[in-house]
Amino acid sequence: MRTIEAVQITEAIAKLAVDANYYLTSDVFDALVSGQEKEESPLGKDILGQIIKNACIARDEERPICQDTGMSVIFMEIGQDVHIIGGNLEDAVNAGVAKGYTEGYLRKSIVGEPMFDRVNTKNNTPAMLHVSIVPGDKIKIVFAPKGGGSENMSTLKMFKPSDGVEAVKKFVLDTITAAGSNPCPPIVIGIGVGGTMEKAAILSKKALARPLTVRNSHPDYAALEQELLVLVNNSGIGPQGLGGRVTALAVNIEYYPTHIACMPVAININCHATRHAEIEL
Repeated sequence: MRTIEAVQITEAIAKLAVDANYYLTSDVFDALVSGQEKEESPLGKDILGQIIKNACIARDEERPICQDTGMSVIFMEIGQDVHIIGGNLEDAVNAGVAKGYTEGYLRKSIVGEPMFDRVNTKNNTPAMLHVSIVPGDKIKIVFAPKGGGSENMSTLKMFKPSDGVEAVKKFVLDTITAAGSNPCPPIVIGIGVGGTMEKAAILSKKALARPLTVRNSHPDYAALEQELLVLVNNSGIGPQGLGGRVTALAVNIEYYPTHIACMPVAININCHATRHAEIEL
């Protein structure tokens, strides 16, 4: 059994909040550079250049990539041989979010109640925390800030198994077409297939944190990722919705076993600033 102090988790998350919002990961940055090289539209090419320049300024001057510094989405894999001492896990996580967003001068965007009394919590808490128990004695934390504009474009549909893959492709294309410029393309598309309704949604968000250079290990899903990317980029939406060939940088799919009568599919869209940072304690 290995012990980890709750304060270690707090400090780690505070740092991740800042890092994720200041520094675009190399896989996303490289995809933007590659997208600019491939883009056929002069306007689209110029827009991608501005996006790349913005990411460089954020990195060099240590400022947020976007004014919407997002909801604090956190995936944690906790080893079953870890004992957290000195505090409650969720309290430690939320303390880290509050510290990171306050000390990093990040915009606080969370309201405490969603419908009737939308008062800002003033520290971006609570976090959207997803915990898995895994073998080992370490804790892996992935921090993925999620902006509201792209989140609003996300969708979920409960397909019947008989609907098949073609119906899923149409669902994806219809979703992206309807989203248009709203999620600030070029986008990254996370898709969750299987499980239950809520599992598919979590899978779609988790898919966004996978490196853009890594395809699904299942060959059929890997092929579908590539096919959907081509179809989306043939839509003509282009950078910032102003036309072009680079509407999406990647399509990432995660799947999970499901009921014989079900085939849930969730689509979670992220803007060109697909932000995430991770650490292992």
